[in-house]
Amino acid sequence: MAYVVTEICVDCKYTSCAAVCPVEAFHEAPDTLYIDPDTCIDCNACQYECPIDAIFPDYDVPEKHKPSIEVNAKEASKFPVIVTTKPPLKGAKCSDPSK
Repeated sequence: MAYVVTEICVDCKYTSCAAVCPVEAFHEAPDTLYIDPDTCIDCNACQYECPIDAIFPDYDVPEKHKPSIEVNAKEASKFPVIVTTKPPLKGAKCSDPSK
């Protein structure tokens, strides 16, 4: 099992989830984050840290977000690892939890 960042994260890119990851499984794309399923140790720390509920265990990804499982697996390694917190992107498609 691995955790999956769904497209809910697109244009948001809150990074507190990456900062709590003990194994550096998060990768930063320009508009979202991905989790490398080969690195993830299923600790679930990231899921609780995500302010927009964009992260799910792979067995519990909502049906409409199932394509995210394969996207994370294919895309994560194309982008650099992120281990720190950065200001969120909060672009046009982002669900801002502070509203």
